[in-house]
Amino acid sequence: MLVKICGLSTATTARVAVEAGAGAIGVVMSPRSPRHVDRTQAVAVVEAARAASSEVLTVLVTAELSAADAVREALAVGVDAVQLHGPRYDRVDLAAVAAAGLVPWRAVSLADDPAPVVGALGEDVLLLDAPVPGSGEAWDLALLGDRRLEGRWMLAGGLTPLNVTDALRAVRPWGVDVSSGVERTRGVKDDGLVRAFVEAALGA
Repeated sequence: MLVKICGLSTATTARVAVEAGAGAIGVVMSPRSPRHVDRTQAVAVVEAARAASSEVLTVLVTAELSAADAVREALAVGVDAVQLHGPRYDRVDLAAVAAAGLVPWRAVSLADDPAPVVGALGEDVLLLDAPVPGSGEAWDLALLGDRRLEGRWMLAGGLTPLNVTDALRAVRPWGVDVSSGVERTRGVKDDGLVRAFVEAALGA
């Protein structure tokens, strides 16, 4: 089970997340997002996470940058992976991420891709999110119906320490991703909620 804490903006919370057992952390570089960080902030988060564990996977997340700009920022920050979020990105964009030596992630909702398949556009990891990413709104997992995604896929969207266990048992993803569900105010993480989420997810 891979647990990813996304939208981190401080070194302190990065350390908390990794020490709690998160296997991945994400920094967001999308100027319209309340979780957007600049390059200096992103470097501080990534370095703190790596200092806490050399095994942690670090991910740059964007829904706005071009693939080329995302790759440039990812290489400058020193992350392992780039998560391209939304239907604007295609196979060529994901190939550009891979060509730079970075792990390509793709994030979509069922509204964008009603029948998602892991690896369909060349991604190593598929993240299935709510229709409004980062909103904290839970989505109806029953929409998956009898479909069970195969391979490395992450469940995201409206997850909290209180509901992640039930969500995991319902759809059995390879991993889970949380951002707003561990915040005390929009864009500001709560260290206690981060710890509680990781504990609940790994305990499931």
